[in-house]
Amino acid sequence: MKGLLRYILPAVLGIALTGCSGGLREITVKSQSERSGVFKEAQDSGPAPQGVVEMVLKTEIKTHIKDHYPLEQTGTYHGAPRYPMLVNIDGQAATWEVEGEKESAPDYIDKSVKRNPERGEGIMYSLSKRIWLSPGSHQVFFGLPGDRVSKEVIITVEEGKPAVLEFKPVYTRYSTQGPIFTRGVSRLRAFWNGTLLH
Repeated sequence: MKGLLRYILPAVLGIALTGCSGGLREITVKSQSERSGVFKEAQDSGPAPQGVVEMVLKTEIKTHIKDHYPLEQTGTYHGAPRYPMLVNIDGQAATWEVEGEKESAPDYIDKSVKRNPERGEGIMYSLSKRIWLSPGSHQVFFGLPGDRVSKEVIITVEEGKPAVLEFKPVYTRYSTQGPIFTRGVSRLRAFWNGTLLH
């Protein structure tokens, strides 16, 4: 019975916590395009056309294997073959179904005193997209529908300069284990060319 409670209690708590979030509503709204022609996904390895800048959009998230929690809420996509990821730039939206791969990571990385939040076996979803858009400032919304979290930032792209936007997950903290991917993503951090954005 105690073994079963170890799985049921976190699942029920997770449902209660995600149920209180307004994140899914905002993600649903942002998944609808209000504009077109803001950006275009690069389809080949060639350079960006003249007058536009190439930006690389990246993220990696890890989830537990399917059915890890018997009572997990539907629609989390945790452990599913594909996990949807949403981007909305200046009103133009795109959703990509990112394929997952089994991955196992050690408890600690480089002899760190902090435990690796992605330790253990799970499913890793890695996104890397080359996007062409005009120089200037852009409002970028990035959302993970399965975890009901999103992040919105303003970036400025310039011709001839690097343009890499990366969203990194912060996993939910568990009282005795610290942050761990099996608890889901609690929030996202955005990095522009390696610098943390607020």
